[in-house]
Amino acid sequence: MLDPGITSVSSRRTRQSNEIAVLRALHRMGPLSRAELARALRLNRSSSGHIVAALLASGLVRETAAAAPAEPARVGRPGIRFELVPGAVFFLGIEIGVEHVRAVVIDLDARIVAHRAEPFDGAGTPADRAIEVAVALALDTIGPERLARCEGAGVTAPGQMDHEGLVRVAPILGWKAVDLPARLRRALPQALPVMVENDGNAFAIGAIYGHSAPPRGVTLFLVLETGVGAGIAVDGALVRGGHGLAGEIGHMLAPDAAGRLRPLEAVIGLEAVLAAYAAAAGLDRPALPEFLARVRDREPAAVTVAESWARTLAFALVQVCRLLDPGHIVLGGSLAALYPLVSARVIAHVGLIQETSFPVPSIVIEATDGGSAFGAACMLHQRFLSLEGQGQPDRAAVAEGDPDGA
Repeated sequence: MLDPGITSVSSRRTRQSNEIAVLRALHRMGPLSRAELARALRLNRSSSGHIVAALLASGLVRETAAAAPAEPARVGRPGIRFELVPGAVFFLGIEIGVEHVRAVVIDLDARIVAHRAEPFDGAGTPADRAIEVAVALALDTIGPERLARCEGAGVTAPGQMDHEGLVRVAPILGWKAVDLPARLRRALPQALPVMVENDGNAFAIGAIYGHSAPPRGVTLFLVLETGVGAGIAVDGALVRGGHGLAGEIGHMLAPDAAGRLRPLEAVIGLEAVLAAYAAAAGLDRPALPEFLARVRDREPAAVTVAESWARTLAFALVQVCRLLDPGHIVLGGSLAALYPLVSARVIAHVGLIQETSFPVPSIVIEATDGGSAFGAACMLHQRFLSLEGQGQPDRAAVAEGDPDGA
């Protein structure tokens, strides 16, 4: 005879699984009728109706009379559909960067409802102070009302991070052996669930999550800031590697203008580019928008630096493409704004050094606001739409699994 306790747990697990499936379907496809939900979940209408009733009672789902755009108009009362309640819950994303800290709040639809960034000298600030500043900005951004309905915080920083969230080393920030989840638990209120990830992987998660369908094949996501971070996805699933270090492209060696081999981020990172321009032009270090304007105006010193950047970026992409053979490369970060100004030069340099048997992948810029902070918030949204999120067995974890899981 089956133990009633086991039956109860199994029944509850099935119910939770079905409710999550409904939430995921509504997130992926938008408003659906009972019949459409039943077809999508392969359940009978009665079962799907019971599931929807529970979600209506929880406040996560609501009725809507709006007809689907493709549905012809009908005489009489419009059919009832169900949709997510965007403001039912919120998710917080925090980015600790070298030049800035950023906070993003997304709703149940995974849409950004609040976004703030402030300048920050990350390289000169101890880890605890950096976390304190970033958390203060995040709490101010989300506000008390939304915080009461917040289902967790995702935090991202540039650095080598293991599967447990330990930042082994973040050279640009000056961090070493920083237990980021533990420090965040002390800084964040209400014992919020916390997930941490490096900036390249978080950017990849956000870029994938922001589209209706995950990219097929291999995609390289490149974050161009003071450092150079990257994430690698195969059919929309993030690849972290055996030690959580897959995508650490910023540490690969590349020749600088003098032919010396240096870490890639020390050659094409934001600080390196602006310092090179200041030296070439005999001026103080400009802000990035000013440098970009001078590249557009074809100022000789700016063009020389931009050409060097294009050549080195092409060199790095060729080396990566020989290993990964990506079908797509997605650029993000503040310095990605330089790429459209020199894209023809990058492709030309790739053509000079790449074997003709290797196709050149498409290169695009990801325009989603919030960058890595958005991806960090999406990790919690993904977790909420999972059995792990409903059970909440662990209040601090590193993101795992398929970033397109929702």
